[in-house]
Amino acid sequence: MLAPRRSTTRHRKSSRRRTSSGSRHALKDLPFVGPGERLWVLDVPYGTHIEGATWHPAVRMHLHVGRTLPQHLEHFAPGPHTLGRFLENTLNPDSLAPIPEPSEDFEPRQNQYEAADAIAERAAAGGRQFLLADEPGVGKTISAVLGASAVGSLRDAQRVLVVADRPAAITIGHWCRTITALGDSGLEWVVITWDRLEKVAEYEWDVIIADEAHALRRTTTKRWRLWAKISGHTKSHDAVPFVIATTATPGHTPLELPYLAPAYAQVHGESMKEWTSASKIDASFADALERHGIGLERGRYGATWTTDPARRAEDLARVRTWLEDAQPPAMLHRAAPWGPVPISGMPVALTQAERAAYEAEWGEFCREMDLARRGRNTAKGRAALLRFRQKAGLIRVDSTVAWIAQQVEAERQVACSVEFVGTAADPITERLQDAGLEVATIFGRDRFDVEAERLKFQRGEAKVCVFTSVASISLHAGETLPDGRQASTEPRVGVFHQARFSGIAGRQVTGRTHRDHQVSPWHIAYAQDTVEEQVSKVMVERIAAASDTVGGDTEQLTDVAQLLGADWLPAGSLADGAG
Repeated sequence: MLAPRRSTTRHRKSSRRRTSSGSRHALKDLPFVGPGERLWVLDVPYGTHIEGATWHPAVRMHLHVGRTLPQHLEHFAPGPHTLGRFLENTLNPDSLAPIPEPSEDFEPRQNQYEAADAIAERAAAGGRQFLLADEPGVGKTISAVLGASAVGSLRDAQRVLVVADRPAAITIGHWCRTITALGDSGLEWVVITWDRLEKVAEYEWDVIIADEAHALRRTTTKRWRLWAKISGHTKSHDAVPFVIATTATPGHTPLELPYLAPAYAQVHGESMKEWTSASKIDASFADALERHGIGLERGRYGATWTTDPARRAEDLARVRTWLEDAQPPAMLHRAAPWGPVPISGMPVALTQAERAAYEAEWGEFCREMDLARRGRNTAKGRAALLRFRQKAGLIRVDSTVAWIAQQVEAERQVACSVEFVGTAADPITERLQDAGLEVATIFGRDRFDVEAERLKFQRGEAKVCVFTSVASISLHAGETLPDGRQASTEPRVGVFHQARFSGIAGRQVTGRTHRDHQVSPWHIAYAQDTVEEQVSKVMVERIAAASDTVGGDTEQLTDVAQLLGADWLPAGSLADGAG
């Protein structure tokens, strides 16, 4: 048996001095910096006034000038691999921020090393783009970071730009933590979201990771114009950054794949002029597809995909083989293996106001729990725990809503598990409906017809289901419905707005969508750098362990109870639902 292959770029130390120079235009109109001082870049929320932080249009962010950063501004200091950190290094080339050390106990899976190897092989052969189309749960993020590091080594790169999807409070932190854990490989990484492309358009990039690349399906948007500029979309194959496009849902039709035009042109041995033009990108791309056998129909509003089912199937196979059959391949797609539910924590970066509210609630909870403990008042202890969990969840409602909306935009149906109605189910549902999303609601006694709401989700009429049920409902894709029809086949993804304290209950919840050979990743949302984070880590381990023994579940509840200072309460206090 061959030994597992590992990427040779992991934890590679830089052989050159890292620098943040290279903007196409020098930054002007910056504040005066005296001897021994530096410019501190600050991530201050829009519309917030903070003493000592001044907005500067030259960098379109807040700045502070001084020898050190005042304590009240430390919370706004940008973290590693963020846009703010990149700009700060750009402004202070002689005093770069320290580079975090990689995690020595973090080991990618073999399939992720294999993906990195495939990306590197394509780059080594002169390729300019690679499509990583693994299904959810396979591990595209780690694969992409390893692949970008490998390409950086091959091409003596300096910078990697990662463009992540919304919501920023979840996605940016996820990518930054992954890069930190794996090691930066001597590269300068910058993670942004699609709505911040304008802030990096004046810089040169060597490697770009386009996360959820299906966000580039439409070429008439400002996002596309900025992307085309940054990625060098219309330029020749040898004068552009290497692009790693990641998405499990590339597009509905071949016409929605203009972002893959560089890869298509290259595998066909053609120039970009034959696939795109600055003024008529859609028309040029459609012409090229038709020239290579894709069935299109011309109408008043331009080209549309053929309506012939047989021809459609042929077309889908054709555009896929263009990349898969290239030597070396320019695409990798792997189905998630059936097995234990893919489950992970989903940290949410709180705003300053949200963190202040959270810390106030935590302080109040600790005081109430201490009083209850000293008086051995279990009823008061239970009430304090319930109240804290409700208020903590309410603070994170907006982040959960934003994440759900992004998943729906990515053509996934979302199952949102909540434990509380008034502080979770109701506000989440109302805000999703205000955003124009249809929601199936399975919560509250006798408030809704459970089966009618379930079928609304299963038929795809509602893309979101908010529910408190632990068992007895099926929400998985492709289910055979009571009337004999098939449920929608859009992939399901689940989110625990609050972590279930019972591992058994948590595993039952994930089984609503992860069943009948339908792989459905689940995420546990929590406020970053709070007690919720510690609790969620315990819950991820417990649900992933999939122990069926009630004794084991009860034993692990003790770990959660100790974190919350509630280990003196009866064991069932944490396992009881509050729907």
